[in-house]
Amino acid sequence: MSKTRLIGTIVILAASLCASAEESKPTRIEKIAGPGGPLIVRIFESPTNTSDTRAAILLIHGGGWNTGDASWMDSDATPYASLGMLAVSIDYRLSDGLTVTPFDALADVRAAIRWMRAESRRLRIDPTKIAVLGESAGAHLAAAAAVISEPYGSDISAKPNVLILSSPAVSVAQLKSFQKLSGGPAQAASLSPDLHIGANVPPTLVLQGEKDSVNPAEGVITFCERMVANNNICVLKLYKDVGHMFVRNLQKQDDYSSIDQDISRQASEASVSFLRARGFLK
Repeated sequence: MSKTRLIGTIVILAASLCASAEESKPTRIEKIAGPGGPLIVRIFESPTNTSDTRAAILLIHGGGWNTGDASWMDSDATPYASLGMLAVSIDYRLSDGLTVTPFDALADVRAAIRWMRAESRRLRIDPTKIAVLGESAGAHLAAAAAVISEPYGSDISAKPNVLILSSPAVSVAQLKSFQKLSGGPAQAASLSPDLHIGANVPPTLVLQGEKDSVNPAEGVITFCERMVANNNICVLKLYKDVGHMFVRNLQKQDDYSSIDQDISRQASEASVSFLRARGFLK
């Protein structure tokens, strides 16, 4: 890539990241069929994109599996749409530990990936170029969709082609809150991505704060080491002196007003470079 093109891409990305909430609105909102009932998806695309097909990215919000909604990813979706991708975010079912668990959330994520492939002609996307980006608990669901075997078969794959995991919860077997939501230690272990890594996992980029106390770096490093040991691609970007989601306030890592904006931009640029290297962006 030429230096001029790289600078242009970074300028576009930075401008999109600085967009106000009013500017970060979906192009449209649709309802799709989910295993537990209709699911809402928010769709973002550039009106200037006239290519026959483009790569797509599914964005999955965090929130500890029990809070949040798809609109949390609006400002993340906008940059990818501005660069020519179709960006989709999903309202997966939130866990209460009783009637809804992370198993249900994972089923919803898989339903969204299948819908994107089934509707690829209408959506004008390449069904072999579907990236999934998740943050925190959303990154857990993204990784689980890639590494954990499904309990049932389908003619349409729900496996992503690329993963981008930000502050990911990839080691959850011993996490008490996750055990409670999922039904117990055995259920938590069955949904812990680090325990299920085999061959043929999609190329993965991990963006991690070195001092994350929510999803500690040790578990993320182990995840990446096991990925590589199984002949998979796992690129780990470890950012010093920041915590969960790149916050500077290490004593209160849910203080998102303290996010280090420079590191956040670096992480976004790393994501774009990772996608471009794999042919998802021109």
